[in-house]
Amino acid sequence: MTLDWESVDRRSRSGDQPGVARLLLAVGEPERLAFAKAVEAGIKGTDPDVRWRSHVDPAPGYALAVIGTAPTAARAATMLLRRGLRDSWQRIQFERLTQIADARQLDWLGELGERLCARLPTRDVWDGADWAFAARILEAGKAQPPVTEGVVRGWLARLIRPRGKRLPPLSMRMRDDPYLDLLLPGVFEIDGMGADIYNATWGEASAPPRSGIRFHEAVAALVAEGRLERKTILAAIADRLARGDKPTALRPFVLLHDELAPTVDEIAAHALDYARLLAEGPGPIATVAQRCLRSLDDTGRLDLDTLLEASLPALLRKEKTLVKAQITWLEKAAGREPERAVEVFETIAAAFGHPALDIQERALTVIIRHLPALPADAVARLADASAALAGDLPARAATVFGTAVVAETVPELPPFAGPAAMPAPITTAAELAEEIAVLVHEESGVRWEQVLAALVALHADGRRDELAAVLTPLLERYPGELGEHSWNVGEPLACLGVAIRVATGLPRDHDTHRQLYGAVRTAWQEGRRGGSGSELSSAPDGVLALRVAEIAVHLNGSMMPMLVATPTHVNGSLDPEVLSDRLSRAEGEGWQPWPFDLEQALLRLPRNGVPAEVVAGAGALTSPAGRQFAQWLAGGGLPDPVSELFVQVPASNGHGFVWGLDLPRRMAATLRPSRDGGLRLERQLLTLDPPKHPEWAPQRFGRQPGVLSMVLPHHREVAAAWAIGELAALADQDQRDNGRLLPLLTECSGPVGPALTYGLAYTFGAKQESDRAAAVDAFLVLAAGTNPFAHAVGAALADLAADGSVKLNRALPALTDAHRSGASAAIWELLTAALPPLLAAGHRAVPDMLELATQVAVAIGARSAIPGLAEAAARPGSSRLVQEAKRLHSALAS
Repeated sequence: MTLDWESVDRRSRSGDQPGVARLLLAVGEPERLAFAKAVEAGIKGTDPDVRWRSHVDPAPGYALAVIGTAPTAARAATMLLRRGLRDSWQRIQFERLTQIADARQLDWLGELGERLCARLPTRDVWDGADWAFAARILEAGKAQPPVTEGVVRGWLARLIRPRGKRLPPLSMRMRDDPYLDLLLPGVFEIDGMGADIYNATWGEASAPPRSGIRFHEAVAALVAEGRLERKTILAAIADRLARGDKPTALRPFVLLHDELAPTVDEIAAHALDYARLLAEGPGPIATVAQRCLRSLDDTGRLDLDTLLEASLPALLRKEKTLVKAQITWLEKAAGREPERAVEVFETIAAAFGHPALDIQERALTVIIRHLPALPADAVARLADASAALAGDLPARAATVFGTAVVAETVPELPPFAGPAAMPAPITTAAELAEEIAVLVHEESGVRWEQVLAALVALHADGRRDELAAVLTPLLERYPGELGEHSWNVGEPLACLGVAIRVATGLPRDHDTHRQLYGAVRTAWQEGRRGGSGSELSSAPDGVLALRVAEIAVHLNGSMMPMLVATPTHVNGSLDPEVLSDRLSRAEGEGWQPWPFDLEQALLRLPRNGVPAEVVAGAGALTSPAGRQFAQWLAGGGLPDPVSELFVQVPASNGHGFVWGLDLPRRMAATLRPSRDGGLRLERQLLTLDPPKHPEWAPQRFGRQPGVLSMVLPHHREVAAAWAIGELAALADQDQRDNGRLLPLLTECSGPVGPALTYGLAYTFGAKQESDRAAAVDAFLVLAAGTNPFAHAVGAALADLAADGSVKLNRALPALTDAHRSGASAAIWELLTAALPPLLAAGHRAVPDMLELATQVAVAIGARSAIPGLAEAAARPGSSRLVQEAKRLHSALAS
């Protein structure tokens, strides 16, 4: 009998693994080795996705053929790790595999297992199925696994996400696992392992785990029965916590720490680790460290130097409860060791630099209480330290220490310097190819403008051969992005692919070219993008696609030497003098700019401050484009549309769930043009009717930063109305990265309307710090301008906070950053608008907002009354709301 691929393939495709094994066992070892190359060729020639198109997966049969013919472990591993085979490891009948291996008397199964372990995944390890197969190979080869991240993750996943219905408890499975002693240390040593435990235990709807016992409970049980050494596990926990990780990744180890409940002796052995955790660890872990160190200190076994060293950074932590406890602890330590009280109170004075006024006040109160017992030189040093106090506290400190009140230095916000100039134009075909390659991966408005201008200019300069040499490989490298497909019809990149084919003389799809021609004709005849006869987007980004389509349609029909709409500044603005020069050149050389290129150029002109000589020069032009330019300047450009708020509600009875979060509503905006007629582009740009219900995870303009704002650089409210859904989702759906739109919008000009103010308010409440930082940048740009806006942003913020659409605890740090960056006056205007409704509603974040208001008021010397503040300050009791209201009321009255 001889082996042939057709027989193996046929049995594999029918799922006959025993039949494949019989074929391999029926011949001798020489025949099997000689058949190895045929097996490799047959597997490589098979579509790896064939299992999805057939009822039976042939890969397990192929894997048996690999085991039955491979000459070495390396060759076998290479084939088994191919995508089509690797995905089917768990479906291999392992008894057939060992039957074949025994018949061949393979001595490299252990090496094969090690090679498979070396390639185990380190991400998206769900149930450790790959590890389970590799472990069986190792067992068959009597080998130990290497301690790699993939092995440890797979081993752990198999333990905490086991298969089967009736399972013993996790502690029993861990006790009986042959690799427990080898691999468990890796769970503590490898970053992120705790996140796997957390996700399997608390991060799923199925929690608690099916075994009824969690990881920390299982390890603690094994420690209690002596299977694991307590000292070793405690040392591993201390090391893991000291090295840090994400909070969710550390939580299982904190729970294990608490489950083991270290004794004072055990805590003393790791006192320095606990001190480091108190100073630098995540909040919950720092709290654990503080508790352990206090228990050690209560027995007199904590060195005071260690306590003081850890306290300096701990007193500046954001966790107020922890900091207050630390101040109380230090005060107690000073009473216990009076000979070192000066050092202790000077350490407490570090809290003068805490951003929260109530923490500063707590530290100042403690120091004042013990001031009579301190020597004069120590009092002088404490007086100097009080210069870090903020709000109303410097005046109190000056009274106590007998010093002058030092006025807080308010940074001056520099005027906005205006948008930067556009980068130098692309002048070579090679540079154009590089920019297009970058554009495919990361679209931006500036790069789009450079690419379009260069493509037209280089083509007009007769460099078709150069363009073909460098751009043709791009079409081959990015067929998905630069080709026309059902998923990208009408997208700018797909249109660019057609334009490249036209510019380089390559064959093009006539149907695609005809579609683009129809879209350009529809936009010209009907002033419309999208709908019948046009695949282009009706949103502002569709203007970019239309301009690219216009280039593709007209590039070979009229030798246009340049685009006239290329902006002079990165926000999309076009200098009127530059456009005048371009149109003068066109008139002198006898060519007319393409229609939508000219319309985009006009939309980019500033509406104010056009020099009289430019207006006069435009009036002297006689070409159709020149006359249109002159009329545009004379008419004052594009008038502002009407922008109004629109409330979107979820589909289910006005209240529902979006992205797993309770979403009561979302604010959007409608747009209506304020005139009839005008340019063909303007009606769609200035007409917006948001859907009744909010969109799930909107993501249209954030992928192409700058494209939206550069269409209408002097109408930022219009751009904000189109983008407000993406900005809102940063706060109410915890989306990310779209905040980068805001600084681009605020660097444009035009009135600040409701869409932009609500967009700012939403982005101040974004979940991601990078998005909130973008809101601060945008706020600073607006604050440096002359348009009033801050009061409206404050009102919007209060409105959104009222029903939880925006979390004020996220917004307050960003507002504080804006104050410290020099926008104090604008922040005060925002706070005076936001505080009255929030005070009336009793919002829980009001005390923190009042604290910020006190700092701002003292910094700028504000005296304006805030409705509802006096009433809040007059309330009985000593709640923080009352304390902060009194503080602000006193600061305003002083």
